[in-house]
Amino acid sequence: MSVSKFACIYSALILHDNEVMVRKDKINALIKAAGVNVELFWPGLFAKTLNNVNITSLICNVGVGGPAPAAGGAAPAGGAAPASTAAPAEEKKKEEAEKEESEESDDDMGFGLFD
Repeated sequence: MSVSKFACIYSALILHDNEVMVRKDKINALIKAAGVNVELFWPGLFAKTLNNVNITSLICNVGVGGPAPAAGGAAPAGGAAPASTAAPAEEKKKEEAEKEESEESDDDMGFGLFD
């Protein structure tokens, strides 16, 4: 990312943290105080983008996606989940076991990738 984008992002976060409305003039003031040179369109673009956004929820939900769709459709109401649905921890263990098995099979051949 460019310095201009980072300057605007950090300025918006500072303003939000201090419970000040994120506006173009406020972003410009912080950038000027920091001594950073920014293209003129970035502060206005960030201010307009964040105008109708709940910044708190945006920060708290970074990297959080919606629920993954179930394979084969949803379970019937009031019914039990399909038997093929495994818990995420169980799936992770299965993947790790498969990975270890494939690594062991390479060792059994007497050579490895970097031998």
